[in-house]
Amino acid sequence: MLAPIVSVDWLVENRHCVSLCDVRYYLDGRSGIEAFQKARIPGARFIDMNRALAAPPAPIHGRHPLPTPTLFAEQLGLAGISDSDTVIAYDDVGGRFAARLVWMLRVIGQNAALLSGGLAAWPSQLETGQPTCPTPVQRSVRPWPESELVSADQLVEAIENGTSVFDSRAAERYRGEIEPLDAQAGHIPGAKNLPMDGNYDGHNFLPPDQLRARFEAAGVTEDSIFYCGSGVTACNNILAAEAAGYSRPRLYVGSWSGWSSDPTRPVATGDQP
Repeated sequence: MLAPIVSVDWLVENRHCVSLCDVRYYLDGRSGIEAFQKARIPGARFIDMNRALAAPPAPIHGRHPLPTPTLFAEQLGLAGISDSDTVIAYDDVGGRFAARLVWMLRVIGQNAALLSGGLAAWPSQLETGQPTCPTPVQRSVRPWPESELVSADQLVEAIENGTSVFDSRAAERYRGEIEPLDAQAGHIPGAKNLPMDGNYDGHNFLPPDQLRARFEAAGVTEDSIFYCGSGVTACNNILAAEAAGYSRPRLYVGSWSGWSSDPTRPVATGDQP
């Protein structure tokens, strides 16, 4: 399978044989599709986070539950992405959100990678104006593999058995000092903090050897589990771990938004797991 992160030089060389997807998404309410329509890498098609990559938010399930496999196949088919396409995804924050699409495709066995540096890395003129509508295609429906996912109860069991679990959010959210999005502040008891932003030098990913050193220092192992606020940016840590040479870690999709919406779940604060 293709490496989980590719450089812009790789993209320029292989542009003719990949499908390029723009996955811009903003927590402050700005429109990703409007940003895409204003300027994009030539030939890219837009993939909407809330329409294609997540089901509606719900208590326990979190802010970005996985969509049904049928919905995912339909939405990518409408964007002209076939089962056999190699997908390169980007956003304008170095892949922090586009990682969700890449992870979803890789777990169902399709070649996909993040563009390191994102939109800002593109070396030539951007395409502007109304984009060309893609030609829809039929995609097969592939179920989400259970081996890639954990539920809240499975997460508790994993922690009790000594499995390392990592919270991908910023340190201040992990500690419970602020919580701009979810029901409670804090983190899952037993989880360590490994902020996703530590994978970067600016908007570019660190080299694989530096990523490896980062994950080894944190105690990441082959059976580690990652979560974040809503199961989106944790995908970035998972792809970075793959790039560093680990087998793909598992994801708790509900993440903090799902956990903290359940009044029966305990909450930890401060620096300690």
